[in-house]
Amino acid sequence: MAIVALNAAATGLKALSQQLDVISNNIANANNDGYKASRANFEDLLYEYQRQPGAKNALDDAIPIGIATGYGTRIDGTQLDMTQGSAITTGRDMDVYIEGDGFFQVKVLASQGDGLAYTRTGKFFVNDKGEMVLSSGGGYKLDPPITIPNNTTQVTISADGRVQATVAGNSSPQDVGQIQLAKFINPQGLVQLGGNLYQRSDASGQPQLANPGQDGLGQLKQGVVEASNVDPVKELIELIKAQRTFELNSQTIQAADQMLQQISNLRH
Repeated sequence: MAIVALNAAATGLKALSQQLDVISNNIANANNDGYKASRANFEDLLYEYQRQPGAKNALDDAIPIGIATGYGTRIDGTQLDMTQGSAITTGRDMDVYIEGDGFFQVKVLASQGDGLAYTRTGKFFVNDKGEMVLSSGGGYKLDPPITIPNNTTQVTISADGRVQATVAGNSSPQDVGQIQLAKFINPQGLVQLGGNLYQRSDASGQPQLANPGQDGLGQLKQGVVEASNVDPVKELIELIKAQRTFELNSQTIQAADQMLQQISNLRH
C-alpha cells in the first residue's frame, strides 16, 4: 500500500503546484484594474474497493461500511471570481466604471474566436481617428463604435451609457454614441485572453447586449475605474495553506519511502 501512498501524495504535489500558480497570478495582478481573481478547485480521484458498503457478512447481514483506498487529488477547474472590484475615482472623462453586472464589448483580431472580446476595464482613450479604444490590448475599439469629434473640449458619459461631446465654440453638447454592455448567463465560462479581455465560449453562452441599467445590467460612472478584486490578505492565507499542505504531502512521500525501505530490508 506504500506504493499507493506515493502516487496519491504525488498527485497532491502536482495539484498544489497548480494552485500555487493560480495564487501567484492573483497576487501579481492585485494592482491590475478590472482584473478578476481565479480560484483553484480540487476533486478526489478514483477509489479502489476491497469491500463494498452493504456487502454481506457471515451471518448474511449487510456490512454498514466498506474498505476503500483513494488515489489522490487533482485540480477540477479554475473558477473566476466575478465579484465587484472597488471603485477608484480618477476624475478622467474617459474612465468608466460598471456599477453592477456587464462587460464592455470590443473588437479584436478576426482570428480570435468571433472577433469580439469583453472586459470590465473601462479605461478608454481616443485613437488618431477619434474612435474610443481600450488602453490595453493594443487599442481595441469599443463596439458598437463611438467617435469623438475633433476639437472636443469635454466628454460626458451618462449612467445609461449615452456619450456626449462638447466641441470648442459650441456650448451645447452633442450626442456622439451609445455605450452598450454585454452579459452572459454563465460568466464563469468565459475564456481568459490576457490584457483583461475575455471571450465567449460554449460554456458562457451568447452575449446579451443592452444599454446600461436595462435587463439587469449595471449603470456607468464616469471618472471612475474598477480596481482588481484580489484580496491580498486572503491570497496570502491561501498561499500559506498550500505551502503547509505541500509539506504534508512531501512528508507522506518520505514516510512511504521509509516503509518500502524497511520492507526491502526484510530480506536481509
